[in-house]
Amino acid sequence: MSDELLIVRCQLGERDAFSELVHRWHGTVERYVRRMLAGPDDDVVQEVWLAVFKGLPKLRRPERFPPWLFTIARRAVTNRLRDAYGQPAAEPDASEEPSGPGEVDALADREVLADALGALPVREREVLLLFYLEDLPLEVCAQICSVPVGTVKSRLNRARRLLRDELTRKEYEA
Repeated sequence: MSDELLIVRCQLGERDAFSELVHRWHGTVERYVRRMLAGPDDDVVQEVWLAVFKGLPKLRRPERFPPWLFTIARRAVTNRLRDAYGQPAAEPDASEEPSGPGEVDALADREVLADALGALPVREREVLLLFYLEDLPLEVCAQICSVPVGTVKSRLNRARRLLRDELTRKEYEA
């Protein structure tokens, strides 16, 4: 069943359709929020789904659901970042220990990449995540970020350069 049909069913009040929609997109929203905030945040994810639930009856073009969903997620992340700005950084959680040498290397690679992504400015990090990790086309990224496609392209170029510089600075070798 397509997303468009699910959305129309949601707008008609079918609860099962909304559950299916959440099931289908929850991982994507969770991943976007985690990467933008450099850690999981269930409150922000729930805030996104609450806004989707409230706003879904007003969505006139169901085919535009993905950019609409990311716009809501972006707004929630921006609000969280704004709230967190100026507060002291939290200490990393040391309770998760890797179990094997391969897992240690993979964890180290992910940690280096996550740190490098976290060091990027929010705008550049966002377009990298939307374009490369969520595999969204440039036009959709532009709609989500409310900027022209050319701006998304320039942010992508700048983000790639900044990420490469950050990884080089950390002497990361793949």
